[in-house]
Amino acid sequence: MHYYTDVLKKYAVFSGRARRQEFWMFFLFNMAAAIVLMIVDFALSTYPLFTGLYALATFLPNLALTVRRLHDTGKAGWWYFISFVPLIGFIWLIVLMATEGDANPNQYGPSPKAVQA
Repeated sequence: MHYYTDVLKKYAVFSGRARRQEFWMFFLFNMAAAIVLMIVDFALSTYPLFTGLYALATFLPNLALTVRRLHDTGKAGWWYFISFVPLIGFIWLIVLMATEGDANPNQYGPSPKAVQA
């Protein structure tokens, strides 16, 4: 749960780097929350009210975290737009999110593993 709150503390921070664990734990929590909200929406016949509000509220922190994760791999945040290339782009973005970050400091800052270790 602390990964989720750490990301929300950096709500719109696009600078720096983020570890794989931080990204994937946030992703996992978001998916679980979205599924629960979809169930609530369908039960109340309000779909997509709560799910849409949650997606809107978490869009900016999710985007910022994705950019910081790209920074950890040595890529500019603009690589996010690769996801708009049909089929291949989304797969490539997942590969980038799963790639281990640079162990040494790069142009975006020191390694988050070194800072948190």
